[in-house]
Amino acid sequence: MHSLVTTPVKIGIRPTIDGRRMGVRESLEAQTMRMAHAVAELLESHIRHHNGDFVQCVIADSTIGGVAEAAACAEKFKRENVGLTITVTPCWCYGSETIDMDPHMPKAIWGFNGTERPGAVYLAAALAGYSQLGLPAFSIYGTEVQEADDSSIPNDVQEKLLRFARAGLTVATLRGKSYLSIGSVSMGIAGSIVNQSFFQEYLGMRNEYVDMSEIKRRLDRHIYDQEEVDLALSWVKQYCQEGIDVNSPEHQRTAEQHAELWETVVKMTIITRDLMVGNPKLASLNYGEEALGHNAIAAGFQGQRHWTDHLPNGDFMEAVLNTTYDWNGVRPPYILATENDSLNAVNMLFGNLLTGQAQIFADVRTYWSKEAVERVTGFRPQSGFIHLINSGSATLDGTGQHTDGQGKSVIKPAWEVTEEDGKRCYEHTRWCPAVHEYFRGGGYSSQYLTKGGMPFTMHRLNLIKGIGPVLQIAEGWSIDLPENVHEILNKRTNETWPTTWFVPRLTGKGAFSDVYSVMANWGANHCVATYGHIGADLITLASMLRIPVCMHNVEEEAIFRPSAWNGFGQDKEGQDYRACANFGPLYK
Repeated sequence: MHSLVTTPVKIGIRPTIDGRRMGVRESLEAQTMRMAHAVAELLESHIRHHNGDFVQCVIADSTIGGVAEAAACAEKFKRENVGLTITVTPCWCYGSETIDMDPHMPKAIWGFNGTERPGAVYLAAALAGYSQLGLPAFSIYGTEVQEADDSSIPNDVQEKLLRFARAGLTVATLRGKSYLSIGSVSMGIAGSIVNQSFFQEYLGMRNEYVDMSEIKRRLDRHIYDQEEVDLALSWVKQYCQEGIDVNSPEHQRTAEQHAELWETVVKMTIITRDLMVGNPKLASLNYGEEALGHNAIAAGFQGQRHWTDHLPNGDFMEAVLNTTYDWNGVRPPYILATENDSLNAVNMLFGNLLTGQAQIFADVRTYWSKEAVERVTGFRPQSGFIHLINSGSATLDGTGQHTDGQGKSVIKPAWEVTEEDGKRCYEHTRWCPAVHEYFRGGGYSSQYLTKGGMPFTMHRLNLIKGIGPVLQIAEGWSIDLPENVHEILNKRTNETWPTTWFVPRLTGKGAFSDVYSVMANWGANHCVATYGHIGADLITLASMLRIPVCMHNVEEEAIFRPSAWNGFGQDKEGQDYRACANFGPLYK
């Protein structure tokens, strides 16, 4: 598999201790180190990188009783590529002398809830120091008192440790990577007006750019691995089934023209992947520079219209790269956004890095009320719903053809996907000739229907002048419609594209008072749908990056943000805006 060459980020565990010798420190050494090893064991058995590898934890060489040991720990963490830290302690420690001072590293403290030593007192003192220094940190403190010899991690503490680790690992993984724009702005879409300062200051990422003509150059000059092209074309003939052609006869292509289109879109797929992550085989063709790629953890393809009015669209390329299975077998998805919507690409990254799953990129196309559905089809659904549909980057994993062993439809993380799962996704996808009125250069669009009953989180970043980035989140479910109802509704927009019928979970308040309000409050034409209800993880991640959340339907008790947010008033969402504005972007 072709992928970024990168050193895996590790999680640093900092066991802090009361520095007073001659009895105090000595009595706490074993208990403090037990906490550190328990946290490391928990994380190393539950947290994975997006490629499936379990995360590694690095524990300080000794307990940290003062500034010298804190500095020694920081030096070790630099050598070991630690990207986030968790401080653990069962006791009082010297507050500002023992904290992690790296301004860019997400940080949390677990203070043991016990009665023998004041772990909670250190937790409060250290958090106060962090807040005073402008280094927000997360507070982890169990609700129930534990015995001093209890080495277990309570469930509520585990939940916060894992949520912090997932979000913190995402932050650290983004740092130093690239977003690659292939082309520029597509049809005036705001998300494809790439905001370089956002990527640099909020995500710690670089921006890379190539013109779409670079794909044409590589096509014309055969800058690709021909052996892989031959393998891919053979595989496509076996697994990619053509679908309906809705074009008028004068715009339909001959068998020879279709064969040529298939060869081109397959080559585009390989070329775009090589642009992102490189391909060592190109060096043997005397293309050493091209072999390196752009270190892109995500990319976007402008496509419309400067490419698609003349050449095959990027729909096959985008869908296949975003899927966990192709001619090379099962693999993590490559994050590639339709229409170079860089902000949607960031959401795809968030969803992928938090879960390891492939992501559905979609237009937020239509709100259907119960009354409108009944008027058009004669069928009255239980609630209104939103039609999510787009021609390009929706992963084929979105068909819902992965199974959990009990017949339930899921989208698995890449490391759990089997070849059989992947083949079923392609079996339930048709590749329809591109609609000529949209794509004069031809191509193939994926056509499928997402299975109903699957939990999804719909999310989107938007840039607001004067505020910066804001995040929207809507947890809900895909739904099934009667087949004839689906057919009627789907044909009213574009039946050759992938469809997900989505119902958000309503709260009866504000943007979630009804389904219509969710769509009416959505801030852009695109969204990402991630399998599972991951809204709480997204909220934690956003707070680490200083991105306020302007809309969500996550239960308040699940919201986990740095303790410093409590100093910005009592309303949770107002706190978030004020804190993010005060502390500013993570990397500014």
